[in-house]
Parts: sequence; structure tokens; C-alpha cells
Amino acid sequence: MRRLLLLSFLGFLSVVARAENWVLQSSTLTYRVTHRLHKVEGTSRLSRGKGLCDAGGCQFLVAAPVNSFDSGDTNRDLHMIETTRGATFPMVKVTVKMPAVPAGDSFAADLGIEFSGQSHTYRAVPFTVVGRANGGLTFKGVVPLNVDDFKIPKPSLLGMAIKAEVPIDAEMTWAKR
Repeated sequence: MRRLLLLSFLGFLSVVARAENWVLQSSTLTYRVTHRLHKVEGTSRLSRGKGLCDAGGCQFLVAAPVNSFDSGDTNRDLHMIETTRGATFPMVKVTVKMPAVPAGDSFAADLGIEFSGQSHTYRAVPFTVVGRANGGLTFKGVVPLNVDDFKIPKPSLLGMAIKAEVPIDAEMTWAKR
């Protein structure tokens, strides 16, 4: 019995020893809103994130303050915060589950997003690995966010609403801890 218990404990330690903690070092998230009369971009560099990879796979969490997106127009940014209910739901949260740390030049991931008090999953979102410095990982991709998925009313200008598709360009650098 002792031997079985010892073997189980050693097996558990080997799994724990192989676990890798990851931390988000830097990120750039840029939304793009399209209206018939113009296009708008807003960028945030204030995301925070952490991750854990072990024998069961990888789980990551990234969060960005809604009020950290800057379009260059304070009035527009305040209206975006109001429309997305940023005062009530101040963070955009993204969870990612993957079978392992990406080994190739590209990968796809399912993203669970909490935004404006609603949740939605985007399946098989493609990303491209652009760097692997010092054992870390830098990648970029486009999240196909749609405001209808989060029950956000589409703002309008001159009676014309924006497009529901608001893609988010994401570039992130992760480091092992």
C-alpha cells in the first residue's frame, strides 16, 4: 500500500514539475469599427494575462479595461464606454483552452469572451506565431468580434448604423515564469 501511495505521489510531482506558468509581457489590441462614412480604430496596450500549461493542456486568461481603448477622440471613446456598458462591466475577459503550447508557425484557438455583461465563444480563431525569443511566444491574429453576439446596440451616425463586425487585431508576447 505504501509503495502504491509513493508511486502515486511521485507521479503527481512529475505532473506538477512539468507545469509551466506563463505571463503576458506585452499586448496591442486594436478594434476596427466600420461605418459608411468613415472607419475608426481604438487601441489598448493595457491587457494583463496569465496562463498555465500542464499534462492536461493549456489555459490562459487575458483581461483589458474597456476604458483603455484610445481612438484619438475623447468624445468617441466615452460614447464607446457608454454603449458597451463599460461602467458596469469594466473589463473585457478572454479565456483560451488549448491542448499544448503552439509548436508550429500557426495555431487555432477557441476564445471565450466576456464583454458588456455577455459571453460568447469564437471557435478556431487563427493566429500566426511571429517570434519565440527566450522561450517565450509572440503571436498575432484577428478576433472576429460581432457586437450582436454581446447584445450591444449598434451606434449610428446620420441614421446609418455601424457594421456589426468589429474585428480586433491582437498581438501578444507571452513569457514563461
